[in-house]
Amino acid sequence: MLKTCAKPLIFLYIVVLTAFQAQAEQSFKVSTWNMEWFVSEGNKRFTPSLRSNADFHKMAHYFNELDTPILAFQEVGDSQALQHLFGNDYVLFMSDRSKPNNRQLQYDDINQYTGFAVRKDIEVKDVADFSLLPKQRKDKLRFASYIVVEPNSAAPVHLLNVHLKARCSGGYKNNSACKTLKIQGEALNQWLRERETNNERYIIVGDFNHNLSFKHDWLWQVLSKSTDAVLATRDVSAKCKVRSRKNPQRTHQFRSLIDHMVVSPDIDVVEIKQNLYQSQDVLDYQLSDHCPITSTFR
Repeated sequence: MLKTCAKPLIFLYIVVLTAFQAQAEQSFKVSTWNMEWFVSEGNKRFTPSLRSNADFHKMAHYFNELDTPILAFQEVGDSQALQHLFGNDYVLFMSDRSKPNNRQLQYDDINQYTGFAVRKDIEVKDVADFSLLPKQRKDKLRFASYIVVEPNSAAPVHLLNVHLKARCSGGYKNNSACKTLKIQGEALNQWLRERETNNERYIIVGDFNHNLSFKHDWLWQVLSKSTDAVLATRDVSAKCKVRSRKNPQRTHQFRSLIDHMVVSPDIDVVEIKQNLYQSQDVLDYQLSDHCPITSTFR
């Protein structure tokens, strides 16, 4: 009788183990895209914001190519502009800085916000955004947008979207831009330490306005100090071609990557890449001066 029961029990064990492994190895995709002054009504002071219907349509084409359930966006001025891309298939989480109670941190004519577009079949918890600068600083810079993906699952992921201070892309200099960027890096380091203290999985994505991949990069050392954070984009090549600012009839290729993804060590990167534009599309349409980064995690 014992021999008769053994085979069904072994079969049941294999089925349960296989199901558990499949759940444990479930993958998901996240994309980050600085969309360059992406607003529903442009402003003549910022030429890239003046987009035609054809431009919006082409941006939607490149978004569809991402085939991403989660998009972390930067430089978006309003939710109406994003409707050109997503329709009603995604839930939008605009930065808290865009809300009426933060009117003092907004410009009167045009703004740049961070945020998320999440496909409706994915459960997320919208956590309060926060500034990466001290409270006494009234700079109208972008908040860090914050959501938790699948908060009620066995393995929730804390996802942070940033757009850091520009004009300090290389070595540290004793100027205002680098000082501000250092403060933001220290704030992110504190956030990472809190996540690791709580044994929480995390991903930071966005426009860091800085190449973290440089050997012994100072900002990466500040950001990752006393953490186990992994720079997932360290080996991603910068191949993005955008419209040249000096000559709009030509393309320009950036030499280094400033859009990054930072992950906790318990998240495996299955694939990560920069999604490129067709060169002729760059010349024919107002796209963006950043190409999206997409990664599949497990």
